[in-house]
Amino acid sequence: MKAARTPRRAVAAADRTRQPTEVRRRLIVEAAVPLIAERGYASVGVRDVAAAAGVSVGTVTYHFGSVQEILSEAMVLHIERYYAALSEAAVHATSGAEALRLLIDALFTEDTDRHWRMWFDYWSAGDQEPDQAFARGQAARYEAWYSQIRALVERGVADGELVCEDLDGFTVRFAALADGLALQRLRQAPPLSTEDARRHLNRLVEAELGAGR
Repeated sequence: MKAARTPRRAVAAADRTRQPTEVRRRLIVEAAVPLIAERGYASVGVRDVAAAAGVSVGTVTYHFGSVQEILSEAMVLHIERYYAALSEAAVHATSGAEALRLLIDALFTEDTDRHWRMWFDYWSAGDQEPDQAFARGQAARYEAWYSQIRALVERGVADGELVCEDLDGFTVRFAALADGLALQRLRQAPPLSTEDARRHLNRLVEAELGAGR
């Protein structure tokens, strides 16, 4: 009679070789992004992240103090990538007015529903997270978003295509309308298409900045 063999756990390549801490942390965070997009921020645990990253739970807990820390970094990574892509598209526009139109087009597509879902999850998580660093991170994300909107309008004004007497006020209203439309788009109450979401934002730009006249 053969002795029972102890099952061997598959060891991921990431665990078989020593890697710098920042590389291992990045691997774990990268694995968390699609999990959040698929399940939502509150439904992802340490074991889920470990399985997706191909590492042990111990490896995850060694590099991160909590699942909130992992998910926070994953959200930041996703958001920074998302807005970096928007910025790159705007840079290649021929004018500030065109860049603003491209921004609106990019904010609402069939593919951006995932981004908006993660964005709202990120803000909801902040209400339950006592760490002030989390709140500062959220503030930094929104400041960067405001700065991006403002820079495009300033560019359009400098081009002579846009007129803006209240740059700060317009930036607040644009961001608030975008957030509100995104939430309505996700909830579909009442139904809102990507085309209609774009149309509402473009109307704000036309009414306040004179674009399209």
